[in-house]
Amino acid sequence: MGSSLWTCLILLSLASASFAANPRTPIDVPFGRNYVPTWAFDHIKYLNGGSEIQLHLDKYTGTGFQSKGSYLFGHFSMYIKLVPGDSAGTVTAFYLSSTNSEHDEIDFEFLGNRTGQPYILQTNVFTGGKGDREQRIYLWFDPTREYHRYSVLWNMYQIVFYVDDYPIRVFKNSNDLGVKFPFNQPMKIYNSLWNADDWATRGGLEKTDWSKAPFVASYKGFHIDGCEASVNAKFCDTQGKRWWDQPEFRDLDAAQWQKLTWVRQKYTIYNYCSDRKRYPQVSPECARDRDI
Repeated sequence: MGSSLWTCLILLSLASASFAANPRTPIDVPFGRNYVPTWAFDHIKYLNGGSEIQLHLDKYTGTGFQSKGSYLFGHFSMYIKLVPGDSAGTVTAFYLSSTNSEHDEIDFEFLGNRTGQPYILQTNVFTGGKGDREQRIYLWFDPTREYHRYSVLWNMYQIVFYVDDYPIRVFKNSNDLGVKFPFNQPMKIYNSLWNADDWATRGGLEKTDWSKAPFVASYKGFHIDGCEASVNAKFCDTQGKRWWDQPEFRDLDAAQWQKLTWVRQKYTIYNYCSDRKRYPQVSPECARDRDI
């Protein structure tokens, strides 16, 4: 290959890398700035002046909290330390959801395990009330020992799921392919710890051991950087002006795609895009997401 061609390829690579960018560094704030409890208030414990909280699950109830506002696009993140030890049957959830019947939803769900087995992180995207887009990965660290940041970048062009600074999933806007994309329904952010032993661990074969209760998940860093909107809003009136709407956030850069490829190759255990039993025809967004 000639030197001039190599030079062109290098320049194109550098241009591509400079075009995209990582999300802005989140600003950690106390729980009460952005969130309120939603149920079983006595199962939420506040630490360090509200900069950290714990959700408790026992055989009577789990608990949860939600954002005060509804948002249309933005960057949402939280540090979470998952239930340690024998957590089989439990689900720790961090997700965005609209409220009507044909709802949109962006999900992180952490599926508990028997002691010594790896946690499973399930992600899903609902659009127009349709989900069934599950992907599951093992995490490359023990999520119960220390806090790790989980975040969502959502704009008109893509939804990106992050674990720390690693993108683990991309869902592109494929509306032109007939795939609905969430763009006109504001969503609240929800977090919960609950019992789901009918399906969460080995398809429901492993039941919750209530002798290990209470199960405790810890949260801090309650960052929200989004366009707040009423639940009836059809669009965000600042769309196009915020940092996440700028061209550099319409795709991943080369380094981010490399990280995502690493996660897909080493840690993916289920991907609806490659499930020919459920989907004999490949879902049209999978090619655009580079997921096949």
